[in-house]
Amino acid sequence: METIFAKSAIFGSPKKQTLILIIKTVWQMNKSANYKFTIIVPVYNEEDNIYALEEKLGKFLPQSIYPACVLFVNDGSKDNSKKLLTEICNRNEHFYYMDLVQNSGLSAAIKAGIDTVCSEYLGYMDADLQTTPDDFNLLLEHIKDYEMVMGIRANRKDTFSKKIQSKIANGFRNMMTHDGVSDTGCPLKVLHTDYARRVPFFTGMHRFLPALIQLQNGKVKQIPVRHFPRVAGVSKYNLWNRLISPFIDCFAYRWMKKRYINYNIGENNLQ
Repeated sequence: METIFAKSAIFGSPKKQTLILIIKTVWQMNKSANYKFTIIVPVYNEEDNIYALEEKLGKFLPQSIYPACVLFVNDGSKDNSKKLLTEICNRNEHFYYMDLVQNSGLSAAIKAGIDTVCSEYLGYMDADLQTTPDDFNLLLEHIKDYEMVMGIRANRKDTFSKKIQSKIANGFRNMMTHDGVSDTGCPLKVLHTDYARRVPFFTGMHRFLPALIQLQNGKVKQIPVRHFPRVAGVSKYNLWNRLISPFIDCFAYRWMKKRYINYNIGENNLQ
């Protein structure tokens, strides 16, 4: 975009110069391009976990296999999450945030992060800290050979009812998608950014990320990771969004799978 604008400034009309300047501003690389790996953390009303996130992520970044940063996506929180995120990002060099104007849901927050990230790899984790960023290195060890590496929650620390609901939902989803994934609800995932950007997102589709990567002929690997009980904040999940809604989304996935467009570009002379 830099070269295009320079030529337009010499040869283009004022209107064209303005137009290309706007395009340049929109598509210009952001600070995440300086890293190999970006961790996306969707946040919705998690004020009680923000400082713990700062501590855990701050300790992990120097230990990351690849140079890494954190991108918090505040999903229209109604508590003090935005204020606290701004605070911790101001005092941590490799912390960044973006603020959605209104609450749009987990899929939208993840999609906003994916669309923003410019690093080669990206990952995401929940803000509830039921998984630890330290385990990202277990996934990153395999990311060169797989388009997606995801966790399997070992020794889950959830209630019996949550475990049963997840088991039923995972079983039905597996039957519908045949993706071979045993714990799609595990929030610890790492992906190639270019593959993640091609995923057709809509509400609820974060549950189908492995299947959607496989639609692109991508390979998915599962690695056991640690799981912890939630110690602060309130879960955003209930019977509807853990069990009933995923059932409905399975049929949406099946509809989309039959119509999914997959292509690979060969030679071109655009560069």
